[in-house]
Amino acid sequence: MSEKRYHLVTLGCPKNQVDSDKLAGTLVADGMVESDVPDDADLIVVNTCAFIEEARQESIDTVLALADVRRDGARLVVTGCMAERYGDELAGTLPEADSVSGFGIPVTLGRRVSAGPMPMLDLLNLPRPSSPRPWAYVKVAEGCDRSCGFCAIPTFRGPQRSRPVSSILDEVDALGVREVVLVAQDLASFGLDQGTGERAIIPLIEATADRVDRVRLLYLYPSDLTDGLVEAVLATGVPYFDLSLQHVSRRLLRNMRRWGDGRRFRERIDYIRNLDATATFRSNFIVGYPGETEEDHDELLAFVENARLDWCGFFAFSEEAGTHAVGLSDKVSPGLVAERLRELSELQDAITAKRRDALIGGELVVLVDEPGVGRTHREAPEIDGVVHVSRELPVGEFATVLATGALGPDLEAT
Repeated sequence: MSEKRYHLVTLGCPKNQVDSDKLAGTLVADGMVESDVPDDADLIVVNTCAFIEEARQESIDTVLALADVRRDGARLVVTGCMAERYGDELAGTLPEADSVSGFGIPVTLGRRVSAGPMPMLDLLNLPRPSSPRPWAYVKVAEGCDRSCGFCAIPTFRGPQRSRPVSSILDEVDALGVREVVLVAQDLASFGLDQGTGERAIIPLIEATADRVDRVRLLYLYPSDLTDGLVEAVLATGVPYFDLSLQHVSRRLLRNMRRWGDGRRFRERIDYIRNLDATATFRSNFIVGYPGETEEDHDELLAFVENARLDWCGFFAFSEEAGTHAVGLSDKVSPGLVAERLRELSELQDAITAKRRDALIGGELVVLVDEPGVGRTHREAPEIDGVVHVSRELPVGEFATVLATGALGPDLEAT
């Protein structure tokens, strides 16, 4: 009897990629082998995203496209955030899927099961296979205890639950990578839910840094960016700060149920740059949140221009059921949102290009991710630009190169 084959498609954020890695490990342990193409698979799994409307539409379009190309007898399973958030409703509107399963997807995913209850698995603590790349995301916690006005994630991912440090470090050891990217919905609050009343993110960073060459953190709330956390990040040799700012207008941030304002954000950024001039910053901003005025928009434009962040993402506000923002008045028209997005993107593109140009002529230390492609500490994998290097450099090794030019967000080096 030939081996059963699976095809797994991952949509959404790095946290979803970790879930998919663990699902893949479970399927392989169940005797299945991976197929690069969906029409050769006995099982097709789509790990969906439900963060905003655009992501939900992409998830649905992907499911429908895969349904069209699957071979006779192949099963199509939908899992991930959309499956968890919409459950039976999604199953009713997607008859193309054989199963819609939330995060407790059956262990027996790869084969048909007899009647009766199916064993369920906890993705957060499942083992995963070694990484095929020299870097890997490691999810350290699930869920979130915050109540941001625009975010529905706590309603379907649940409250924060942090993993035991020993479990995380065992996973890091097993992955066999040079760089680990720690991810969670609220990374800086890691460990706060474990009964000690204290965060454990700094000891986790230190322990991880003892095991790998690079440790990178994604998704830090600015209110939790303490001096101690800053020092811990800088001590790893990867001065990269992914700050979840969302806006800079104090009034609007209060309406978002968020902390901070542009002045406080600049103070923290300037503080870090004074400690390390090579520090790199990324953030995301919501455009068109209900009540956003021209003054708010101008304030954000001024912040972007003056803060000179290396990388920025700008996203149109998406109204999510069950969130505080649904009941707010003063909606911003789609046309005005598009205009504001264009202004911000054009401004940031110029800033990113200028900061990349400033690196030309200098030496860079890159981790070679794949033939001809490397990254310095300034580039998070799959999110930021890359450094194009000689294809002769060995994958998985560090190399010192000379930056010779820039191509948009990317650098060229010899």
